[in-house]
Amino acid sequence: MNSHNIKISKVSNTIGAIIEGVKLNEELSKDIIQEIYNAFLKYQVIFFKNQNLTEKEYLSFAKNIGKPIKYPFVKGLKNIPEITPILKKETDVNNFGGIWHSDTSYLNEPPKGTMLYALEVPKMGGDTEFSNQYIAYESLSDEMKAFLDNKKALNISGKEETTKTRSDLRKHSSTEIKSDELEAIHPVVRIHPETKKKSLYINIAHTRNFIGMSIKESAPILKALFKHQIKPEFRYRFKWEIGSIAIWDNRCTLHNPINDYHGERRLMHRITFKGDKPI
Repeated sequence: MNSHNIKISKVSNTIGAIIEGVKLNEELSKDIIQEIYNAFLKYQVIFFKNQNLTEKEYLSFAKNIGKPIKYPFVKGLKNIPEITPILKKETDVNNFGGIWHSDTSYLNEPPKGTMLYALEVPKMGGDTEFSNQYIAYESLSDEMKAFLDNKKALNISGKEETTKTRSDLRKHSSTEIKSDELEAIHPVVRIHPETKKKSLYINIAHTRNFIGMSIKESAPILKALFKHQIKPEFRYRFKWEIGSIAIWDNRCTLHNPINDYHGERRLMHRITFKGDKPI
């Protein structure tokens, strides 16, 4: 397959692109892989539709984006533990990860990206929103940038509202790691290791307080920033179909899976990519 068969189209003015003309279960040339990866860096989240991959093919393609790693709180597939099934059953109430966040920012080396493949989707609902954190940072006042540029914050795995979103899935396939035992300190403003651009690197799901400031002192500033991060003009909302794949860059985006499909089943296969320590 030649790279000229690929069509890359923006899906919004601020974030996201859809890539057409490629089947991810085929052998891809280095040029095509590079074009896909360049789009991942440029648009922060890329989408594919109408894909049909076996578990091995899914993992094989993922290795072109990064090194797949295990997710800490939910068991992966028995034969391929790097693939985590994200299942919401018809009887489940809580949506896994159903809050604005960057994946596992409570790790010392949080993942550079995440890949999600839709196997079962509800008739309506179950969309995922994405928000551009380059623009979220760039649109702050100079005074706020100066305040935040050298700040660090504590990120924890056990914030109450976040732990709740894992509760139903952990009933089905929990690991032995406790929901509240992981934490890491990271810069509030992160420099992307590949694009060298600055982005806000906090999120309501995991960020607890600024280092050197109490939770109470940090709360009003963080509350304002959490609201700022997800302004409508920074966002794009993706509608899933069976066979859809999304790959997003956790270093410069937030995402939010919307919990609006109670009584219906949704099954996604997730792969998380190894990252590095934020600077």
